[in-house]
Amino acid sequence: MTENTRSLRNSFLCKCLFALTIWNHVSLSVGNEFFTSVSNDFQEDGSDKKIESLPLLSTNNHHSKANFDWVVKQNTTESLSLSEITNDNVEKLLALISNFRQGSRLQNLTLTNVSVDWNALMEIFQTVWNSSVEYFSLNNVTQLSNIEHYDFQYSNTCLKAVTMKKILIKQLYFSQNDLYEIFSNMTIAALTIAESEMIHMLCPWYDSPFRYINFLKNDLTDLLFQNCKTLIQLETLILQKNKFESLLKVSFMTSHMKSLKYLDMSNNLLSNDAADVQCQWAESLTDLDLSSNQLSEAVFDCLPVNVKKLNLQNNQITSVPKGMAELKSLEELNLASNRLADLPGCSGFVSLEFLNMEMNLILTPSANFFQSCPRVRKLQAGHNPFKCSCELQDFIQLERQSGGKLFGWPVAYTCEYPEDLRGTQLKDFHLTELACNTMLLLVTALLLTLVLVAVVAFLCIYLDVPWYVRMTWQWTQTKRRAWHNHPEEQETILQFHAFISYSERDSLWVKNELIPNLEKGDGCVRLCQHERNFIPGKTIVENIINCIEKSYKSIFVLSPNFVQSEWCHYELYFAHHKLFSENSNSLILILLEPIAPYVIPARYHKLKALMAKRTYLEWPKERSKRPLFWANLRAAISINLPTADGKRCGETD
Repeated sequence: MTENTRSLRNSFLCKCLFALTIWNHVSLSVGNEFFTSVSNDFQEDGSDKKIESLPLLSTNNHHSKANFDWVVKQNTTESLSLSEITNDNVEKLLALISNFRQGSRLQNLTLTNVSVDWNALMEIFQTVWNSSVEYFSLNNVTQLSNIEHYDFQYSNTCLKAVTMKKILIKQLYFSQNDLYEIFSNMTIAALTIAESEMIHMLCPWYDSPFRYINFLKNDLTDLLFQNCKTLIQLETLILQKNKFESLLKVSFMTSHMKSLKYLDMSNNLLSNDAADVQCQWAESLTDLDLSSNQLSEAVFDCLPVNVKKLNLQNNQITSVPKGMAELKSLEELNLASNRLADLPGCSGFVSLEFLNMEMNLILTPSANFFQSCPRVRKLQAGHNPFKCSCELQDFIQLERQSGGKLFGWPVAYTCEYPEDLRGTQLKDFHLTELACNTMLLLVTALLLTLVLVAVVAFLCIYLDVPWYVRMTWQWTQTKRRAWHNHPEEQETILQFHAFISYSERDSLWVKNELIPNLEKGDGCVRLCQHERNFIPGKTIVENIINCIEKSYKSIFVLSPNFVQSEWCHYELYFAHHKLFSENSNSLILILLEPIAPYVIPARYHKLKALMAKRTYLEWPKERSKRPLFWANLRAAISINLPTADGKRCGETD
């Protein structure tokens, strides 16, 4: 091989490689308009519901520029995206698309920013219809006018899906049928017309192959597809963000759609109808979205019986009726953002597996939910205004026993009430068993009450409280009677130096020693003794009180006999009462015989206290000490008292 031959061969190979490169990198330029090929997998805008039966395409990216005539000649592009289409360049566009006959590689065509009249738009559709394009998308069509009847030929097409978004009709008056019949009678699998202010769509004339229809964000009303019997293959219908109002009419709309599986009626104006007419849904319907409407709990009387997935989020539902018809196939139920105050039971949802109850008005959810709903695998109940109280403890315990069935736990579950616990996660909220178990609390309170009563009763008996109560009552009654009978005598006049309280067994010492030594000899000492100064006709208690009140001092002769005397106890009690009520130092204690502490009864606690705190005179056994004893005793009761003639005791004329 000569050197020239090698050079020619290398030049030829380089040109071939360059041509192959150009096939995969194409940019079109027509006049001042640019048509750029881009990767564009077919998608249905405005919905996350995918057409599972339609294949996704793998496309090539094209960026480098090339001659338009050369590209048409090669005819190898799979996805083509063109923009800025006008009446001026539409002929060139039609010529371009015409080159992609059936059997060509072009499958996806997207036109953006289209400003043509009606006839030009129909010619584009007709040309695409007869090409190899399978997925045709039309975005932002403006200034559409001159709408009239067009004889569209529907035969022999590769087209499977048409998507139109933001279609603006400039013409005010035209025949609706001329516009809608073109699209309703297309023999394709998927049709999307979104964000176009469309107010109606005709029912196809013949049995339609539509399996997917998406009319997102238009102005459609309850008149759509009423009594339409030709959409027998339709599986997915999306009518989100329109102006539907009657749920009953929506059900009638679907009644003839024998293959319908998914219906999206979210973000409309749907409410419950007051009529008694029963709803008639397509029996094949298994997935229904009624979120963001104006539905109440009456919606449960108008639902498809075979529905498996139901979305009722963001409505006005306050409860789930117990007498509702059973939805035996329902597996997923979304009741978030309603007005429910508790978790619903599963009497009408025997197959329920997932329940969303977020953002309702649930304060204390039922703890027996999983018992009534044994098939539920996930419960999403967070972001509710939980009231952290004893009733909530059972629900928190339920989470620990459910094995992770609460979706979003623990972050989404926080206390709202009371205010001091607001923001506290439920997992950190704890109360004692005693605080939440009413029966245990009652039993504990009863036991504590019984113990308290027993202690009080024991102390009353041990300290002789009933006796003191009785004495206080008698003293009060005596004072009341005295005031009622002789109110003029209530001003107390001292008549005695001392009242003597003693036991009868110590009376010999009192009569032979105490009285003679005080009343005889120098000084005028008057002693009050019960045997000579008690007034006949009055009760003993009244006499004791009168004597104590009319005496300057009260002398108590203490001995083992004294503490065994009931009346001595009375006298000591009243004298002690006077001591505190008049704030006087009127008690004189004489210890006649030693008294062992254990001899003094428990109820004589006042005597014990007096002997422990006050100085008492002890009767001396030695005679030599007795004069001092009497002198101290006289000094203790020394006071001038008025006599019967008006003189004071101890005074002379």
